[in-house]
Amino acid sequence: MANVRRAQTMGSGSSSAATRALLSCGAAAGLVYVAVGIAQILTREGFDIRRHALSLLSNGDLGWIQITNFLCSGLLVIAGAAGVRRALHPGRGATWLPILFTIYGLGLIGAGIFVADPAAGFPPGTPTGTTMTRSGGLHFVFGGLGFYALIAACFVATYRFGKEGRQAWAIYSAVSGAFFFISFAAIASGTTSVAVLLTFYAAVAWIWIWLSALMIEVRKQVPT
Repeated sequence: MANVRRAQTMGSGSSSAATRALLSCGAAAGLVYVAVGIAQILTREGFDIRRHALSLLSNGDLGWIQITNFLCSGLLVIAGAAGVRRALHPGRGATWLPILFTIYGLGLIGAGIFVADPAAGFPPGTPTGTTMTRSGGLHFVFGGLGFYALIAACFVATYRFGKEGRQAWAIYSAVSGAFFFISFAAIASGTTSVAVLLTFYAAVAWIWIWLSALMIEVRKQVPT
């Protein structure tokens, strides 16, 4: 009987360790994405955040860096989604949060596979006016689906935290979802306003911080 209990304890500890590892992957996704993005913004010739969306970095001789950034970040988010399900099941948000995070991860992967069309003079030498290709169109489709899934996840988290009486986290999640939705809607309208583009950059950084913070918060609830 003692051996059975010992085996159960070891199994539980192993499961908890795996869950924490998955959630750590999810928390790392934002750091990877933002750090690699900033490094490219500062070093890629001809790139200007006042004119160019981050997705344009997938083009050119060094485009593989941003493509890899999309793919790796997407896989890390999907791993984090698995960790969220293991940590929260059964309970509020245990079904929809992992599903929505997985869709976001798949959106990132799709955005990496289907490269955005060169535009607005980037890479250097690109004409100002360009036509959308099949790859460019699918890039926006995958990106849009991923973004809307992440926005929905913010409000699922808002509901969960609200029901738990954790108002600070509920407000944080709601503000994150609303801010990202408004900024994405503005950029999706096709505007070339510098203010709109810079606001979207800020919203992307904000939503990644929220996602990483959420993964860390959920990880704290996993028994050691």
